[in-house]
Formats: sequence, structure tokens, C-alpha cells
Amino acid sequence: MIDSFVSSWALFQNAYLSGWLIGILLSLIGVLVVARDQIFIGAAVSQASLLGIALGIWSGGLLGTDSWWNSDLVHSLMGGLFAVLAAFLTTGGGRRAGQETHEAITGWVFLFSVSASILLLAHSPHGMEEVNRLLSSTIIGARAEDVWIFAGMALLTGTALVVYYRSILLVTLDPVMARAAGLRTGLWDGLLSTWLGLAVGFSIRVSGVVFAFASLVLPALIAKSLGRTAGSLFILAPLISLGTSVFAFVVANAYDYPPGQMAAACLSLLLAAAWLFRAMRPR
Repeated sequence: MIDSFVSSWALFQNAYLSGWLIGILLSLIGVLVVARDQIFIGAAVSQASLLGIALGIWSGGLLGTDSWWNSDLVHSLMGGLFAVLAAFLTTGGGRRAGQETHEAITGWVFLFSVSASILLLAHSPHGMEEVNRLLSSTIIGARAEDVWIFAGMALLTGTALVVYYRSILLVTLDPVMARAAGLRTGLWDGLLSTWLGLAVGFSIRVSGVVFAFASLVLPALIAKSLGRTAGSLFILAPLISLGTSVFAFVVANAYDYPPGQMAAACLSLLLAAAWLFRAMRPR
């Protein structure tokens, strides 16, 4: 099994490295999402990113196949833009505007994005193939530049968490106290929502919806079941994501399974085991 994985490295190294880096990046952000108990927001933002990509493909078809609008970069930017908009709507902006709950706005974003993505590309064989690829969470098409992009985003995220750890944690866990301490919670919320949207949007373009959503919430939930302090979650979550993804990719390569779904399944089983461990742990 290991020998087979090593022999495939030359062909799929960009896919493996991109998947692991996406897992690290999203698991760090996921700790904040889980801490706010806004798990379903990850699904809504993921689907909104897919809608942005679908809109980019649809509009590119109107402009012609040779148009620069059909480039992967444009599609990634469209996915990121829609993910950022969804993150703003679901994390508070939409609630303030329409006096609706987070759950109502999140559900609306999720359902509208799912349906609109398919309707936009229903008569485009190439477009539907791309949507199905993203939904199936394949990472095989990752490129060398993707590795560098996600390495930079993961490094920037980790650095920001180290430098602004106390401020980010206070804004996330107790915004009232954060405002009393003089922190500009609106600005912090905006920055965190923007980074969440960009990270999810760019990740989905490479890894697909299932793997991105799983990497965002499952490692953080597992770490929450095992860790005892808030700070430990930021260490446990990326380690869990990386370790599980490495194992899942090795198994997927050996038995010819999709690596994204294999990683999501392994993380789900690990979360079930963590819940069982927490239930049996002496209090």
C-alpha cells in the first residue's frame, strides 16, 4: 500500500500536497466556525462558492470558449467572491438587514445556491460535468500553483492566529466583552468572514464541496471532543486533518477510491469515535 502511494507521487504530488494544505487551512478556520456554533454556515458558503463558479462558467459560455473569462483563475475568483458574500450574509450582515435568524439566512443561501447552480448549467454538458466534478470532490486536477497558493494561505492564517490570538478568540467567543475591551468587533467579523469565504471558495475550485466542507468542520469538532482548552484546538485540528488526510489518500490510492470522499469518511468515523471517547471519559 505504501509502495503504491510512493510510486504515484510523481504523478499526483500536486493533488496530495494541495489536499493536505487545504485541510490544514480550513481546519484552522473551522475552529472559529465551530466555536461560534455556526457549522451549517460552512455548507452554505461551500454551495455559494459553487454558484459563483457555475455563474462564471455560464457567463463564459456566452462570451465564447476563447474568452479570458473561461480561465480557472476567473472561476476561482468568482467562487471566492460568492463565498465571501455568503459568509457576510450568514454570519450577521443578512440578519441585521432583514431581521432574520442566522439559521433562516443560512438555509436560504444553501438552497438558493444549490438550485441556481444546477439551473444555470442544466443545458451545458461541459458545465454540468464541472459541477459534478466539484460535487464529487476530486483533487486529482490540482496544479503546482495551487500548492503554493494554499501554502501561503495556510501560513498567513497560522501567523495571524499566533499574532492576534487573544483578540480573535475574544471576538469569536464573547463579542460583548470584546467590544467592552475596545475591540472593533464589526471590523474583525468582516475580516474573518472575508477570509472564510476566500479560503472556502479557492479550496472548492480545487478539492470539491465534500472535502472542503469536511475539512472545515470535522477536524475542529474532533479536536473539540478531545481538547480541554481553546488554544489546544488550533493545534489538534490541523494535526487531525493532516494525519487523517495522509491516511485517507494512501488508502484511496491503493484501492482506487476518490481521495476527497475517503478523507471525509475517515474524518466522520474519527468524529464518531471522539464522541464515544468523550461520553466514556470520566468527568
